[in-house]
Amino acid sequence: MGSGQPVIQSSLTMDEVWDLYRRDLEEIESHIRHNLNAEAPLINEIAAHILEGGGKRIRPLLLSLCYRLTGSIPKNDLVLGSLIEFIHTATLLHDDVLDEAALRRGRPTARRIWGNRASILAGDYLYSRAMHHIAAFKNHEVNDAMALACKRLAEGEILQLCANRQPLLSESEYLRIVEYKTGALLAAACKVGGLMGGVSPLQAEELYQFGLNLGIAFQLADDWLDYTANEKNLGKTLGQDLMQGMVTLPLIHVLPCLPADDQRTLVAKIERNAVEEGDLLQLTAHMHQHGSLGYTRTRSREYIETALLNLATFEDSTAKRALIVVADYMVNRDC
Repeated sequence: MGSGQPVIQSSLTMDEVWDLYRRDLEEIESHIRHNLNAEAPLINEIAAHILEGGGKRIRPLLLSLCYRLTGSIPKNDLVLGSLIEFIHTATLLHDDVLDEAALRRGRPTARRIWGNRASILAGDYLYSRAMHHIAAFKNHEVNDAMALACKRLAEGEILQLCANRQPLLSESEYLRIVEYKTGALLAAACKVGGLMGGVSPLQAEELYQFGLNLGIAFQLADDWLDYTANEKNLGKTLGQDLMQGMVTLPLIHVLPCLPADDQRTLVAKIERNAVEEGDLLQLTAHMHQHGSLGYTRTRSREYIETALLNLATFEDSTAKRALIVVADYMVNRDC
């Protein structure tokens, strides 16, 4: 936790943040293209498909901003931002196979174009490519942070797999999955950026917690969007999580509010993978009625407030104000 000091408000907008740190992001993009040079051309084609699919590069941006918190100017270390993006892209490739997803950011998934086996192998390559380059920095703390993130990503995927079609999952069990599956890599990006910028051990831990809380907030916002967002902007079918048997916070919150017979019927349908569009519409109506969507969004904002307290040990700076803007953007986006 942070020191409890008031969080500085930022007058920056997200567009201004993109503009201020455009050079950092352009350098990271250059590293992405340079390092995407597998001897198997199909790997490059698959990775390029998803890397060029409209991602916001939030993780590399966070790494850059955390680097700059102490006033340091990133040098060749920004290559780490590209490597973190490789790891993130690997998780997307694997997720789409596990979820049998047809769309990713409004475009056909790699698995739909090249098949599951090629997608998995391309993801494996990106993981190993990233860790090989990270090891070359010969920085024990950075290696440890990234190895822990990859370990937790894998654990999170397994926990998610075991929780599929288990609608009676508790909120605490779900949040543990989110912490590992989504929070771990964001936490590592923030901590590694701080380490390369020369922050103290205490500040490095605060940045880790900042990223972890930010990641949980981000996923809870995504849970809310899955039932409420503009489908065109979201780039996937609304209610897709439920239709795939994925248990998220709105469902966990609304189930105890349903009449016993309705609850038993819905639980049985989820367990049998028999949820239909009519069930989804009815459930969404219940979520609105019982405040489950509002509860999910409130919980997301609570995690953001905690994340911002983790920045209290850092002096006011443009980078700190930019981090505040990014945090707000991640829970108030519409896609």
